[in-house]
Amino acid sequence: MLGLSHLDRPFDYLVDTDLDEIAQPGVRVRVRFAGRLVDGYLLERRDDTDHDGALAWLDRVVSAERVLTEEIAAVCRAVADRYAGTMSDVLRMAVPPRHGRTETEPVVHAAVAAPAAPDLSAWRETYEAGSAFVDALAAGTAPRAVFDAAPGEDWPARLAELSAVVCGQGRGVVIVVPDQRDLDRLEKACVEALGAEAVVALSAGLGPTARYRRWLRVLRGQSLVVVGTRSAVFAPVHDLGLIVVWDDGDDSLIEPRAPYPHPREVAVLRSHRARSALMIGGHTRTTDAHSLVEAGWAHSITASRAVIRDRAPRVTALDDHDVRVAGDPLAHAARIPDVAFRAARAALGRDEPVLFSVPRRGYQPSLSCARCYTPARCRHCHGPLQSTGPQAIALECRWCGRPEPHFRCVECGGQQVRAAVTGARRTAEELGRAFPGVAVTTSGGDRVVDAVEAGARLVVATPGAEPTAPQGYGAAIVLDTRSQLGRADLRAGEEAVRRWLAVATATRRRGQGGEVVIVADAALSPVQAVIRWDPAGFAAREIRDREVLGFPPAVTMASVDGAARTVTDFVDTIGLPADADVLGPVELPAGARRPAGLDDAADVERILLRVPRRHGRALAEALRAAQIHRGAVRDPAPLRVQVDPPHIG
Repeated sequence: MLGLSHLDRPFDYLVDTDLDEIAQPGVRVRVRFAGRLVDGYLLERRDDTDHDGALAWLDRVVSAERVLTEEIAAVCRAVADRYAGTMSDVLRMAVPPRHGRTETEPVVHAAVAAPAAPDLSAWRETYEAGSAFVDALAAGTAPRAVFDAAPGEDWPARLAELSAVVCGQGRGVVIVVPDQRDLDRLEKACVEALGAEAVVALSAGLGPTARYRRWLRVLRGQSLVVVGTRSAVFAPVHDLGLIVVWDDGDDSLIEPRAPYPHPREVAVLRSHRARSALMIGGHTRTTDAHSLVEAGWAHSITASRAVIRDRAPRVTALDDHDVRVAGDPLAHAARIPDVAFRAARAALGRDEPVLFSVPRRGYQPSLSCARCYTPARCRHCHGPLQSTGPQAIALECRWCGRPEPHFRCVECGGQQVRAAVTGARRTAEELGRAFPGVAVTTSGGDRVVDAVEAGARLVVATPGAEPTAPQGYGAAIVLDTRSQLGRADLRAGEEAVRRWLAVATATRRRGQGGEVVIVADAALSPVQAVIRWDPAGFAAREIRDREVLGFPPAVTMASVDGAARTVTDFVDTIGLPADADVLGPVELPAGARRPAGLDDAADVERILLRVPRRHGRALAEALRAAQIHRGAVRDPAPLRVQVDPPHIG
C-alpha cells in the first residue's frame, strides 16, 4: 500500500508455484515496487493481464489469513471514491495491523446458541412504522430507516432486539456507537439477549493484540454481532443483514484520518452494496440523516405523539434576562433563574438528583474585559485567557499555557476581567453555596462519572458526560445556552438540540414530576424543537433554510486547507463541474484541525468548493484527479482535501 494518489490502483504480479496454494485473494503480501519491498493485499487471481511490459514476481505471502474479504475491499474502494481519497488509507481503518502470534492461536469453535425470539412489543406499540420495520427485518428483506428514540427509551435493549431478529436468520449485524460509555451499555444489552459468544466489541481502547484477536473471531465467522466505535463500521461480519449507526451527530464519530469518512456515509454505502438493512438512530435527528428520508431512500420511525406526551418531562424555557430572575439573589450569583431554582428544590425535596448542564469544563474558561467586554487574549499567541480556580494568582492561556499576571485590555486599557463563560467547576462551587448540605458531583473532561447513586444530589456535567441516574433525574437545568447557540458553526443549532434532548431523555417523565428548564428564549427554533420534542421537524426546517442559503446537506461541499499559495495553486488545477462555486480563501474556522506537517507558525487558509448535491460524485472525481496530478509532480507542500468537512464556519 503506497498511499499516493497517482498510484492508487491495482498492480499485476506473477505468482510462483510454491506460493500458489496460499496466495489467495485477501491475504497480506509483500512485493517489490520501484526497487523496494512494500506491503499490500492480493485482490484477485487471474490468468491474464492487461499490462504490456514484463511482470515482477510476488515476493512472499506474509500470512495465509484472508483478512481482506471481497465485500470489504469493494466498500473500501467505494469509500475512497466518495471522499476523493486513496484505497490504501481506507484499508488502514478497515483492517487492523497484523499480530502474528494471535493468528497462530488455536481456533476454539464455541457453540453459539440460536437466540430466543425477542419481544418486539416495544417496537410495535411505541413507534409509528416500527411494526413495518421489524416485520421486513424478520422477512429477510433490507429495510432502511431513520429512527428517533422516544423519551427515556432504553435504546440498547431496542437495538439488541433487532440484532436477535437478524441473528435468528444466521446473518450478521454491525452496530456503531460514538464512545466507550455507549459501547459498554450496548454490549451488555446484546450479551443478555444473544449470549457472550455471539457478540464482539471492537474499540481502539482494547489495544492492538486484543482488538486483532476479536476481529479475527468476526472474520472467521465465530461471532455474528459486532458492536464498536468508528472503525467497527468496516467489521467483516459474514452475510451482513443489518448495520446500525447510533447518534450520528456526535463529534466522536468524526474521523481524523484521511480521507475522513463518516461512519454514517460508510454504512449507507455498505448497506447498499450488501443489500442489508440499515438504521440510523438517536435521540435526535441530523440533517444528513433526514435528507435520506426526504430523498425517499429511507423511512422515518418516530414515536406516536401520545407516547411522547406520556414519557417526556415538562420543558420550560426562558431568557436569562427574564423578570423572574430579578428578585432572586441566588440566581444572580449562580446564573440560574428562580423558576429553575424552584424546579431543583422540588426535585431535591423528593429525594431525587438534579442535573445542571453547562457547555464548558474548567473554572472560568473564557474571560473578557470587565469594562468594555473585549475578549481577554494572550499577548504571545492571541489565544483565550482563562482562570483555573478561585486561588489562581494569574490568568492562563488556554492555547499555549503561558501565565498572564498583569492583564491589560488592548482596547480600553482596563485591568479587570469578568467571566464570559463559566465552567463546570465554578458552577459546582456556586451551587454548593446556593444549596448548602447537598452533595455536588461534577462530570466532564478527563473526570467523567458513569453513574450516580439514588437520592438528593446536584450533578454538574458538560454535554456528553452526564452520568446515568437510577430512574432518571428529577429536574435538569441547561445553562449558558448563548455560548452554544452563538457558536460560529453551521451546526450550532442542530448540536444544541442534540445535547438538550439527551439531557431531557435522562429526566423523569412529566407524570413523575420531571422538569427540564432551558435558560434560553422560548421563541428560538432549537428551543421549540425540544419543547415539542420534534427533532424530525427541526431537521426538516434546517434543510429548507440550507437549501435557500446553499449549505450542506442541500449541497455537497469540499474544503481545501493549507498555506495560501498551496491552496490557490491546487484549486486552479481542479476541473470543477460547470455549476461549481469557489468560496474563499478564508481563515481556517474554529474547531478545524490544521493540516498535518504544516509549520505551527504558518497561516492556514481554506477554500470551499460547492456543487449541487447531484454533482457530488463529479466533485469527488475532480478532486481525486487534481490529487493525482499533484502526486505525479511530487508537490511536497502539506495540504488537506476533505469532502463534507464537519466544520465550515
